[in-house]
Amino acid sequence: MVFQYVLDLVKESLSLEEAIQAAKPLLIFVIGMVVYSVFIFKFYRFLAKRDIFKLNLAEYSRSRWEDIKEIVVFLFYILEHIIIFPLFTFFWFFVLSLLLIFLSKDQPANMLFLFSMAIVATTRISAYYNEELAKDVAKTLPLTLLGIFLITGLSYFSLESALLAIKSIPLMWKTIIYYLLFIVSLEIVLRILLFIYNNIKYKTFEEE
Repeated sequence: MVFQYVLDLVKESLSLEEAIQAAKPLLIFVIGMVVYSVFIFKFYRFLAKRDIFKLNLAEYSRSRWEDIKEIVVFLFYILEHIIIFPLFTFFWFFVLSLLLIFLSKDQPANMLFLFSMAIVATTRISAYYNEELAKDVAKTLPLTLLGIFLITGLSYFSLESALLAIKSIPLMWKTIIYYLLFIVSLEIVLRILLFIYNNIKYKTFEEE
């Protein structure tokens, strides 16, 4: 009797139409958060690696002369570590900048670019020291933005401000070029320091 009473009460109080209406916004939020979380997961793991991706262009060298082969290997090393890596890093700078533009309120684009480059550069420097530290640095801001969004809702963000910031990006082309040169120079310096450190470490190991 009790079970039948509860069942009748549920049938009278609940409806499939109301359940669907309640589930729609929940489903949208869940999908959005999953997509954003996966994206951030890929972002910070990618950016926090010292060697951003496993690419050994020297393997494609087929020179029969050892001297020429060494030159080719060196050129491939320059292409791989000083050109390709910084360009991929700079791509993620743009991605992070767009996140900040859409998830920030009333901040000028030049300041958002500055924040983004500071995070990217700090992450890259940290990656040469400790990749776990670099991961923490890279994911802090995106996850903080997600937390702000969950607490304040859409009222915190302004689509109009975001569109205005995007329209102003072409006007900052000089700043963008300077930032690109900066990240390339930074990667060069980090590679040189890593090379020096590995040589000192190797010589110390040989002496022991």
